[in-house]
Amino acid sequence: MHKGNSIIMLAPKMAIFETAANLELWPQILPHYRFIKYLQRGDERNIVVMAATRSGIPISWTSEQIIDREKLEVRFHHLQAFTKGMRVVWTFDETPEGVLVEIVHDLDFRVPFLAPIADLIIGGFFIHHIASQTLRHMKKHLEAQAWRDNA
Repeated sequence: MHKGNSIIMLAPKMAIFETAANLELWPQILPHYRFIKYLQRGDERNIVVMAATRSGIPISWTSEQIIDREKLEVRFHHLQAFTKGMRVVWTFDETPEGVLVEIVHDLDFRVPFLAPIADLIIGGFFIHHIASQTLRHMKKHLEAQAWRDNA
């Protein structure tokens, strides 16, 4: 499974990166996130339980988060649940239109003959939708903050 979501944000690149890296902030600015619980916490690596909803359906998963300040990437590796083994990479690229924020999800589903169903349900119904919501709400938050900072 390979899914990508992207959006252009009109805010400073570092503010976007730091907001994406700051999981503690997510439930405050992303209404579809129920909670983030830290199991291990560090400056560049965290283990977290993440919980969100998709159209009222509660879901949760455990992830390792890597904050790579050299590459300006935020990476996740899903450690448990149906998405165990999934790799997620957030990237932030300056363009003439603004900062292109992209989230890419990759998963080799553990049961190959179920992969097409997993792609449709896990990838299409859950991941693509939640990532789209995440980007849209993060954009709204960051652009409002940038506007207030420049007012």
